[in-house]
Amino acid sequence: MTDPAFIPLAERLRPKTLEEVVGQDAVIGPASPFGAAVRAGGLPSVVFWGPPGTGKTTIARLVAERAGATFEPLSAVTSGVKEVRAVLERARASSSRTLLFVDEVHRFNKAQQDAFLPAVEDGTIVFLGATTENPSFELNAPLLSRLKVLVLSPLDAGALAVILARGLRALEASCDDEARALLFRLADGDARALLTTLDLAWSFAQARGDAALTGARLREGFQARFLRYDATGEEHHNLISALHKSLRASDADAALYWLARMLEGGEDPLYVARRLVRAASEDVGNADPQALPLALAAKEAVAFVGMPEAGVALAQAVVYLATAPKSISAYAAYGAASRDAREKGTLPVPLALRNAPTRLMKELGYGAGYVYDPATEAGVSGQVCLPPELQGRRYYEPGRFGFEKEIRRRMEYWERLRGRGRDA
Repeated sequence: MTDPAFIPLAERLRPKTLEEVVGQDAVIGPASPFGAAVRAGGLPSVVFWGPPGTGKTTIARLVAERAGATFEPLSAVTSGVKEVRAVLERARASSSRTLLFVDEVHRFNKAQQDAFLPAVEDGTIVFLGATTENPSFELNAPLLSRLKVLVLSPLDAGALAVILARGLRALEASCDDEARALLFRLADGDARALLTTLDLAWSFAQARGDAALTGARLREGFQARFLRYDATGEEHHNLISALHKSLRASDADAALYWLARMLEGGEDPLYVARRLVRAASEDVGNADPQALPLALAAKEAVAFVGMPEAGVALAQAVVYLATAPKSISAYAAYGAASRDAREKGTLPVPLALRNAPTRLMKELGYGAGYVYDPATEAGVSGQVCLPPELQGRRYYEPGRFGFEKEIRRRMEYWERLRGRGRDA
């Protein structure tokens, strides 16, 4: 028998009952449809979709145990159709229900996934898959149509606190508040990562003769992650400033370096993504209208795939923004318009532009004289859209680079047509 001292802490503390699972009540809690079905003796076929360390494998084992089913685990990384067929043969020969658990099921190809269909349909097995990838893209439609997708979320601070307390009790250890916060940052919603880091950090602390795990000792042991970076202090602001100004300077290499410094230091990738979205409008603007959609796509990639894979999406956006033509015309235009909005008071909307949903409003002149521009021969009528006090105000001045050259041409074209319309 393996000495318990040599079993990793994460394995030693794996929940023994469904009630010990924390952070996934929406999926397996008594009030959830799946949790209620399992507790009532049901065993539907499902796919767990979520990041690593959220309990997919653990829940699968506990569900099989609660239902009194035979648990047959397979990994799509190391198994193939041969192993699947062997499980199906054992299931057909068994007098009890068989729960086939396939970890990383998205790694099976179409033919391998098709092998499950007949057994799922005729009830030979209850299928439970686990994946870190979007099932909509990675699972065949016929298999996906026979399964319910359950989304497991990264563990929040409350769930991590419960798991950390269990780990500290098991190790007969203690830690200060700074160490606790750093452990949570390192875990990033992953229970396995939290317990693995705690186990290693406590061994390191004991070797140094420490009575408790401190933030300082944890930083020392994991300096590659935390060296000279504070997510809320001066270094945080210095680095984001360096990243943003490197983008403005069109220096892709410098921008990539500052991006790496932030991400490797443990910065929230969504914070970086938000800054890139801002830069796309503030510094690139309409000189390259694709900059903003690309920055938003990088933000979606962060939320969708998480770190570290999303770092590449952020890097792609950084390179694009750095090398794109720059314009602050939209930024300056909005600033000028917002100043007028604040300083000129509540200037009335011209009557022709007002909505007139009632007879009284029409009698008061709302909408009177409005011309539907697309219906005119030129496509523009020349009607006045600004309040009289702001007639002739020009907020937006297109720049000289990129797509703004085309925008300038368009604005001049429409202005000529508006002038003709006003003359007519």
